[in-house]
Amino acid sequence: MDLFEAIEKRASVRTYDAVDVPEADLLKIADAGRRAPSGANRQPLQFIIITRAETLKALDRLQASFATASAAIGIVADPQVSRWWLEDASAAAENMLLAIAALGYASVWVEGTLIKEEDFAKELLGVPDSKRLIILLPIGKASQETPQADRKPLEEILWRETYGSR
Repeated sequence: MDLFEAIEKRASVRTYDAVDVPEADLLKIADAGRRAPSGANRQPLQFIIITRAETLKALDRLQASFATASAAIGIVADPQVSRWWLEDASAAAENMLLAIAALGYASVWVEGTLIKEEDFAKELLGVPDSKRLIILLPIGKASQETPQADRKPLEEILWRETYGSR
């Protein structure tokens, strides 16, 4: 799938059917995150590939989508390395979500429920106290076709030259 098709088809999926996600695909997804823009090229991120069923089941405490996921990737940021760590993590997550879609899998950006349980998740995944486990991306095959959520029409949000000018 090409980039623009992945952008058009990417949707937030929370229920998955079991599927084999080869290591090569997981590495491509992580590499897409590594290649995201980074403020001042500080690169404060690290990634955790999660494939053990018992770990995915434990992450179900954050969001039920992990119980049916075949794999997941955690985005770990070091706030001491860069003041733009959150922006960098967001850019990496989007690159990874597009890579997941392009490879024919599905995912959802898990952050809000993670933040509430970050200490639990960090302990489970062995993340040092000084770092932030800020985003988790479950990966699997969508259990049903999930269209992208409606978006505002481009002509409603696009201006020319100055704000408010069509």
